[in-house]
Amino acid sequence: MAEKKNRSGLGGRGLDAIFGTNVEQFLDEIQNNKAEGTGRREVEIPIREIRPNPYQPRKEFDQAGLNELADSIRTHGIFTPLLVRKSVQGYVLITGERRLRAAEIAGLTTVPAIEVDFTDEEMMEIAILENVQREDLNPIEEASAYESLVKKLGYTQEKLAERVGKSREYCANIMRLLKLPPEVQKLVVDKKLTMSHVRPLLSLGDENQIYEAARHVMKNKMSVREVEAYVHELAGTSVKPKPKKAADKDPWIRDLEVQMQEKLGTQVNISKNRLQISYSDTDDLNRILEIIGCISED
Repeated sequence: MAEKKNRSGLGGRGLDAIFGTNVEQFLDEIQNNKAEGTGRREVEIPIREIRPNPYQPRKEFDQAGLNELADSIRTHGIFTPLLVRKSVQGYVLITGERRLRAAEIAGLTTVPAIEVDFTDEEMMEIAILENVQREDLNPIEEASAYESLVKKLGYTQEKLAERVGKSREYCANIMRLLKLPPEVQKLVVDKKLTMSHVRPLLSLGDENQIYEAARHVMKNKMSVREVEAYVHELAGTSVKPKPKKAADKDPWIRDLEVQMQEKLGTQVNISKNRLQISYSDTDDLNRILEIIGCISED
């Protein structure tokens, strides 16, 4: 009975009351026995008794990377224990699925783990935020993760943007990818098309037209600007040519701007001998500086 009294989770406070926005630091504190209120207990668990985290947003795992990790585990073992929660039958994985999969490949029968007391909501939040903050997700997985935080945990747009360290505009745009047909989403997952290439296709509306347009874009290796013009053409709307102030911007530069905007979650403009990165306030500036590695969070 005494053990059950200690298994009180995080008191229903939500993870933001425990670690703010720094999930990795919180996980490190758990593993180093510095986190309070988690009911931490170190155990050695048979792999067959561990079930995957049902809230794991990451669906794609690089097989070559898993094989490399398995080779390392055979030689050195597992340095960082998995995080698990005790269930009625066995354990449920919270974090560490990549290590678990590699351990199975390496032929291990047991793995080191730390048992912690998380509620279902806390398990979902930590699984999603850990993957998002470590940038382990492809755009479709990231979009699904954001949607889960909004629909299942009641995140507002403001809280979502704050917790994942992105702008509201970025979060809204990436979640719109889930409106694409599954076949087009798969092209993004397989890195055959980027988020910036498929986003204009959403204005077409008809799923068959979107899919055929995506195939056309991929086959012709269109730039983002060319995709936008192509979509206007399909939709039957005319695009007024912009007056040329100078030579049109190089498509490669434009694509680079888009990539940086997605990475930093803010407006980016590249012109001759100049790179402009927009920010709204001091907090937003610090967020951008952390992303590019100029400062570190205390």
